[in-house]
Amino acid sequence: MAKKKYHVTKGEDGNWRGKQEGSSRASVVGGTKKETMQKTIELAKKQDDAQVIIHKKDGKFQEERTYGKDPYPPKG
Repeated sequence: MAKKKYHVTKGEDGNWRGKQEGSSRASVVGGTKKETMQKTIELAKKQDDAQVIIHKKDGKFQEERTYGKDPYPPKG
């Protein structure tokens, strides 16, 4: 399980946000989903163990990407 989780979601103002789980402010804000995803993924790759959870416009889950320590096959 990743230590840091970032969620890419669309805000009420129409901008996309890359926000670390549990944080009050977004780490990344962008006008397009693609731009925000790229910047959030770059941020996650700098971490030792991070996960990016991408949501659709309506807030539903779309996909998940893990960076850093992700043992395969998983233990247990």
